[in-house]
Amino acid sequence: MYHNNSIRILAGNSHPELAQAVAERLNVPLVPVTVKKFSNGETNVKISESVRDEDVFIIQSGCGDVNDNFMELLILISACKTASARRISAVIPCFPYARMDKKEKSRAPITAKLVANMLVVAGCDHVITMDLHASQIQGFFDIPVDNLWSEPLMIGYIKREIVGWQDGIIVSPDAGGAKRVTAIADKLGVEFAIIHRKRNGKSLSAPEHMEILVGDVKGKVAILVDDMIDTGHTLMLAVKTLHEKGAKSVHALISHGLLSETNLSLIDELPLDQLVVTNTIPQKQHQSLCKKLVTIDVSPTIAESIRRTHNGESISLLFGEWAETTGVEVL
Repeated sequence: MYHNNSIRILAGNSHPELAQAVAERLNVPLVPVTVKKFSNGETNVKISESVRDEDVFIIQSGCGDVNDNFMELLILISACKTASARRISAVIPCFPYARMDKKEKSRAPITAKLVANMLVVAGCDHVITMDLHASQIQGFFDIPVDNLWSEPLMIGYIKREIVGWQDGIIVSPDAGGAKRVTAIADKLGVEFAIIHRKRNGKSLSAPEHMEILVGDVKGKVAILVDDMIDTGHTLMLAVKTLHEKGAKSVHALISHGLLSETNLSLIDELPLDQLVVTNTIPQKQHQSLCKKLVTIDVSPTIAESIRRTHNGESISLLFGEWAETTGVEVL
């Protein structure tokens, strides 16, 4: 199945459950790694098995304590580099600082570019990530970057789990997600809509509302699609707007469920049938607080991308026949 140099999978502390699931799918044991902190807060890493001349994949997501987890990843990469690994791939399901991809105003940092530079300097040879907030982040690297999509999983979930999707409409909560929703709408053969968020006045503290720029949701199954949910404010406004405009039911499918500042009890009170996220970020704690939260497993996609990368096979097939024939697993 594999070439002479074998796959070696390492995991940091950000998402051990996902790393274990990926390792089990590849039938490869996780390399024992101890990551702990010294009393002054510095991170210490110990890799307990040889990785010399091996194909190393380090799984670490940009969630939880983002800065500490990213520092763990850099130190693990550096440790593998000095241990003579043949190739080091950073598998980052949720890319940290992805929202800081351009200068929004004077003197603002482009932190996503800094993150890219740090990964390369640490010794990373290849990056596998999922649903980047902005595709141009791939251009910040001078090494190969594979940006996996959760789109095929979402399409599979819509077809299998959402009743009446044939009479549905795919909705983007902002203009930036237009390309994403039109692609899904085309593959499903349904219409799409775009919502615009604006303030009722010039003041930053002025109340906000949403209006539908494109599309008619009246009497249809509205399926909101976005790449990230953090505070949940945009979702709440969008769901209320769709409900007021006469949508038959509302479903939300979002790639990265950060939910760091979201009051999950309010999600349960919304006229929302379900909030579907992937497990690029741990969701067990969130699921216990929100009955409407559903989690899709991305470990099959990540495991297959690692196998194909190791064997020198095409990754693009993950978005075609392979994705269509693979079932969607709900955790």
